[in-house]
Amino acid sequence: MKTCDVLIVGGGPAGLSVASSLADNISSIIVHQDMEIGKPVRTSGGSFLKDMERLCPNQDIYQVIDKLDYFSDNAEARFDVETDKMVILDVTKLYKHLASLSDDKPRELLLGTKYINTVEEDGFYTSTLRLRDGEKQQVKSKYIIDASGWHCAVTAPLGLVEKPERLGIGTEYEFVQKDYPMNRAILFVGSHVLSGYGWVFPTNYGTVRLGVGVIKPDTDDSPRDVMQSLLDSGFLDKLGVKVPEDYEVNSGILPSEPFDQNVVFGNIIRVGDSANCATPVAGEGIRIAIEQGRALGTLLTEAIRTNSPRPLDYFEKAYAAKYARDYRIGFWANQRIARYTPADWDKSVKRLAKMDEVQMTELLRSRFSLKSILRTVILHLKRKLFG
Repeated sequence: MKTCDVLIVGGGPAGLSVASSLADNISSIIVHQDMEIGKPVRTSGGSFLKDMERLCPNQDIYQVIDKLDYFSDNAEARFDVETDKMVILDVTKLYKHLASLSDDKPRELLLGTKYINTVEEDGFYTSTLRLRDGEKQQVKSKYIIDASGWHCAVTAPLGLVEKPERLGIGTEYEFVQKDYPMNRAILFVGSHVLSGYGWVFPTNYGTVRLGVGVIKPDTDDSPRDVMQSLLDSGFLDKLGVKVPEDYEVNSGILPSEPFDQNVVFGNIIRVGDSANCATPVAGEGIRIAIEQGRALGTLLTEAIRTNSPRPLDYFEKAYAAKYARDYRIGFWANQRIARYTPADWDKSVKRLAKMDEVQMTELLRSRFSLKSILRTVILHLKRKLFG
């Protein structure tokens, strides 16, 4: 049996960030089901420049975006972004960098390893893992971090949370298009991606990512069928995107559920997509996973040092204070737009075109100030009164 202070289930940005923020005298084991950190790619990698400069200042891991265009069937909104620029992340390189931050700490990284279950006894947890060779391994720990993503691999089987039923499922084709402007990102909605949206993102290593995402069970369509229909439609000509015969396929799943502030269950804590951290409007959450993972690692260190639950109580309260209000509004919007018709999307993109770049990026970030809410209410009343 292996022993450690903290067992971390999941080697994505949240779990890796927890490990890197633990004190040097705290031992951890990271369980990661894939054979390599950062591969396969399971996210489109959209984020924001200001956040990544603060969280991970390596400029070779992202492509800066200063032009963002929105398209529906019959409307468009184009933005030159200067105040809050987006970035498209080299996901694999970023995750490997995050893993390297705990290389000099007493942590063990178990790749190709599946978490099976956990049994609690005398204030400790004994977890069973299946190693890459098929053998089983038991790990005894004082704390467990569920950073397993939408699987909620630890917390759901223990009955601490419900496994999410509403999921955003995406597929993405990655390819080289030499004439595509590498500072321009596109988001598109409408008949080609009902109950979801599509994107075109350039990378810093010379490829373009074309993706579509749908919400299950809001639609019965699979993202692969939606992608094929999109390729057959001719709509990509309008976007200036040309998909060659040779491309890589990325795919991923994230929860699309109401905000739940309960993330600490005694000595078991969930973080990242296990805690539904992705923003409800755009499904963007890597920066939040890193930020919350680091905060958790720091406060968990204090909880272990003081043998007190208070630091973890603070983590849970701070998490709710920062995200609860905006995420609840954003999820309401998410459910509403999932029922949009193509005509609704045309109207929405036309309204978007009237925003300035700051209002637009605040919407992408799922930030809803009182001013923005009042503005939305006034516009809604105007449409009702004057058509």
